[in-house]
Amino acid sequence: MNEKDVIKPFNLPQLEKTPVQSSVESNLDLLQDIPLTVTVEIGRAKMLVKDVLRLTVGSVVELDKLAGEPVDILVNGKIIARGEVIAVNENYGIRITEIVK
Repeated sequence: MNEKDVIKPFNLPQLEKTPVQSSVESNLDLLQDIPLTVTVEIGRAKMLVKDVLRLTVGSVVELDKLAGEPVDILVNGKIIARGEVIAVNENYGIRITEIVK
């Protein structure tokens, strides 16, 4: 063994203990002000271009969901929940009935 091959001990500095919970909570606080797009989808329809061009005031577009069937609630395009349409002070609202896993 020569002088280059000598193994020297290395001492690591002491690390501070940081509670995991407070670190997670502070990370969540950073995310709370990020805007998300929330969309409620009551149904879809496939139509030919000629049929879309014929739409006028009073036209009815038949959707692929039945009346009273739960509507999908999407956040940034991903379904997160389902709910039912309700009226709140002359505005539409959604009552969440199921959270999608």
